[in-house]
Amino acid sequence: MNPLKVSVAQFEPKDGDKSVNLVVMEDLIHRASQEGAQIISFHELCTTGYTFLKGLNKDQIDQLAEEIPGGPTTKRLVELADEYDIVVMAGVLEKEEGRYFNSYVAVNGEGMMARHRKLHPFISRWLSAGSEYTTFELMGWTAGMLICYDNNVIENVRATSLLGAEIIFAPHVTGCTPSSMPGRGYVKDEIWQARHRDPDTLRKEFMGPKHRGWLMRWLPARAYDNGVYYAFSNPIGYDGEHLKGGNAMLLDPYGELLAESNAFEADIATAELTKEKLTNAGGHRYRNARRPELYKEILGADHNADTTPYWMKSGK
Repeated sequence: MNPLKVSVAQFEPKDGDKSVNLVVMEDLIHRASQEGAQIISFHELCTTGYTFLKGLNKDQIDQLAEEIPGGPTTKRLVELADEYDIVVMAGVLEKEEGRYFNSYVAVNGEGMMARHRKLHPFISRWLSAGSEYTTFELMGWTAGMLICYDNNVIENVRATSLLGAEIIFAPHVTGCTPSSMPGRGYVKDEIWQARHRDPDTLRKEFMGPKHRGWLMRWLPARAYDNGVYYAFSNPIGYDGEHLKGGNAMLLDPYGELLAESNAFEADIATAELTKEKLTNAGGHRYRNARRPELYKEILGADHNADTTPYWMKSGK
């Protein structure tokens, strides 16, 4: 029934150095291709780095941003997709007519297949918000894209699934930052630096509530409630001054883990997705059981949106 083999990637990006990041990405693309993957998905703004954008002025953002699909980064991604016969999904800092976007593209060897602009950007005041959901056809499947914070707003995931998405690609730069949730916070640099001689201490930090423990509270719920596959990607190591725990993973429509990486280095996780789970999963039945007449006015009511994360509000 038209299975789909997908890899999700993790690596440590170099701030502002697209050439270095693309070399690392090529190695992971090659590995995914050798494993028979038809798609590889990288993390949010993987080609430029993400967190360091908060310290850049408008001119610096402009110098780093590119047009999509005409810019050199998207063109290089197309070349890699063509060379390794794989669909590549990656984050690109986009500019268009004086505005800037945290964007995510899917390309094959023929060109761009889809682009999503982050709906809830916050890392830089110079980034504009996207204004639409993104779904597209992918090898007989319908795929959706939601970037990092977009996935925290459950209405975004529901809307994307209602538009037909069977798999949601969720590129992130997340985890290991302060939160109001007990147990959250930064992982100390000395623990990261000692990762080779004392891996158990770092593993405990990454697997606990600062990172994986938090992810597993809500990522499986997004997949389960909506009856969709979830492809989560995230950097490992430093993104800007923030240490991230990687943990690239694939979840099925039951919210069950299909594959994940727990490596402390650049890595991929790969799994085969099958369509029968989409209709067998509870989320499929729940979507069909909806009664929108009860809540369409409630869900559509005006309110003042605030996407500033806890760690930025607290000044940490």
